[in-house]
Amino acid sequence: MLRQSKEDRTLQQNLLLASSTAFVSGVTNVAGMVAFLAFTSNITGHVANLAKHIVEQNFREIIVFVIWLLLFFVGAFISNFIVRSFEHKSRYRAHSIPIIIEIILLLFVAIYGHNFYRETDLEREVVIGVIIFSMGLQNSLVSTISGGLIKSTHLTGLFTDLGGDVSEWLHPNVERTITIRNKIFVRLTVLSFYFIGAIAGGFLFNLYDFAIFYFIPLILLTILYYDLSPVALYKISRLFRTDKSRST
Repeated sequence: MLRQSKEDRTLQQNLLLASSTAFVSGVTNVAGMVAFLAFTSNITGHVANLAKHIVEQNFREIIVFVIWLLLFFVGAFISNFIVRSFEHKSRYRAHSIPIIIEIILLLFVAIYGHNFYRETDLEREVVIGVIIFSMGLQNSLVSTISGGLIKSTHLTGLFTDLGGDVSEWLHPNVERTITIRNKIFVRLTVLSFYFIGAIAGGFLFNLYDFAIFYFIPLILLTILYYDLSPVALYKISRLFRTDKSRST
């Protein structure tokens, strides 16, 4: 999922990346809504709230929402900067570093929320900011990897793109190409797994509270392991063949 550039990616690789990251976004967003009554995987609602607070001249809230917007931006900036800095050395390393950072941040949310969170306004704002930053990292990464095809943290643009793709597929004057079909498959996968993750996030948070954030990094680790497992199996098989040849 992480070793291939946007030009070399197969439909299966895009579907795996889309499903796993969209599921993470769905779980995170609904868990954030239940815990903090705030969106954590996208910033559209925060822009609307920012405008509302500007009108009402709530200066503290204005600062908070501006910081949240900047955190999503900074997360996206850092993710792309890391990819561009390391892709000439190792594409896997370039793509995995933002995910590792995201795992660390979400583990922080899990540990702090499960053990220390006292529901103060400052704590709430900091934890939301950390999650928003991690979603900025993730969204920028999957968009970069897939050449803009996958955006896993919000659905507004997804429905726009899906509407255009379905229109292309059904229009009598447009050829039904494999490219259009694959785009529709990928976008439906993002939508489906975001929705499944959202349901799981609400259900599991009610059962396990902040402990749900221990579960989310496990999904991200499977993304890292997916590309490592063939390499590990190759090294093990090579070591086995070497030991066998020595014994003979």
